[in-house]
Amino acid sequence: MSSRTLLLTLSTVLAFAPVAGFPQTKSIQRSRPLTEASPSRAGMSAERLAKIGTAIETAIKEERIPGAVALVARNGKIVYHQAFGLADNESGRALKRDDIFRIASQSKAITSTAVMILWEEGRFRLDDPISKWIPEFKDAAVLKTFNEADLTWTTEPASKPITIRHLITHTSGIGYGVIDGDARFKKMYAKAGVTDLFTTESVSIGESVKKLAKLPLHHQPGEKFTYSEGLDVLGYFIEIVSGKPLDVFLRDHLFAPLRMNDTGFYLPAEKAGRLVTVQKPEGGKWVRYPVTFYDPNYPIQGAKRFFSGGAGLCSTAKDYATFLQMYLNGGELNGVRILSRTTIETLMRNQTGDLFGGGNSHYGLAFGVVTEKGVGRGGQGSAGTFDGGGYFNTQYFADPKEKIVGILMKQTQGGNDDTSWKFRQIVGAAVDK
Repeated sequence: MSSRTLLLTLSTVLAFAPVAGFPQTKSIQRSRPLTEASPSRAGMSAERLAKIGTAIETAIKEERIPGAVALVARNGKIVYHQAFGLADNESGRALKRDDIFRIASQSKAITSTAVMILWEEGRFRLDDPISKWIPEFKDAAVLKTFNEADLTWTTEPASKPITIRHLITHTSGIGYGVIDGDARFKKMYAKAGVTDLFTTESVSIGESVKKLAKLPLHHQPGEKFTYSEGLDVLGYFIEIVSGKPLDVFLRDHLFAPLRMNDTGFYLPAEKAGRLVTVQKPEGGKWVRYPVTFYDPNYPIQGAKRFFSGGAGLCSTAKDYATFLQMYLNGGELNGVRILSRTTIETLMRNQTGDLFGGGNSHYGLAFGVVTEKGVGRGGQGSAGTFDGGGYFNTQYFADPKEKIVGILMKQTQGGNDDTSWKFRQIVGAAVDK
């Protein structure tokens, strides 16, 4: 085994292993880790929570999903945690509660949290230009014209620099390549060799971000909400500011202190068998998703060098619930202070004005957040509920008023799935006290 291979293997193992002496501070508050308890003990109706299983089993029977793991916690107690269906239909492997999922864009909230950890240390201000750390963004420009024939373009200078706040709130004007809503940007990103989402190739996040910095923006920074690779840029920013690879920083500052031992970018060999297969409907059955612009096996195969802050992490339902519980506790868990309560108050405030959610929700510094208008829609939770999801059909929400965490994990592309909204609606209706 070469020294480089040995270092990569060690990095991968450490990303999924607990580490003593983590750098986050002790807290005078000491909330216990998530433990299981009866629903009645947490003020929830067991009979109503059972409707989650009914909805999921019906969806499986009707072949709208192959399987799912659902978790509900209230007041720091797991009151519902069940696995349904198959992790892989071809082999017939049953889905288990501790199986590992590609959480894709659920990585964004974790990377955003890491940014705010460094912010709390006084390393930067949110409205600092990103070019202070990544000079390639100094001459940012907005797309003016695009020639389809030869894939060339013209630009006009950006009216203001791209800031850290722009990147964390998807208002920088950066796009998202292969999943971009504008076909022009798909072609530009492909031509430039920007790596979107994740890869098995030997590419670093820094190499991709520097290519991205040379491309035009969708719009002037701060003018619109455009879902973007901004959190990949900030993943590289974290590496520069902290002096650590992103996987190591997340391990040391989040995963180890929170005991999220099954969360990381790449799986060691002993955990590869717990990875749930990405599946799609075809010919009346669920089949393994093929290699397209990404390889579904990226967490267990390939170079394992690309740490995508926006889309690359894998996790379990319980690990991600632990992350959200830390937020509900005001930034603390296991007696370790991850963020200050005052930082979380800022993080949850409306950072994008009227650019996101049509009034039903606003966007903070890590999550979409339900507004009073959103409560009126029904099924969204209390005002202040924060939420998100991932490309492979994973969803989560956390309600600070009711102290509820809801996680629904699947691994699909395509299909006619209605379990996401049903799950959230049923959980809210199960509050009994």
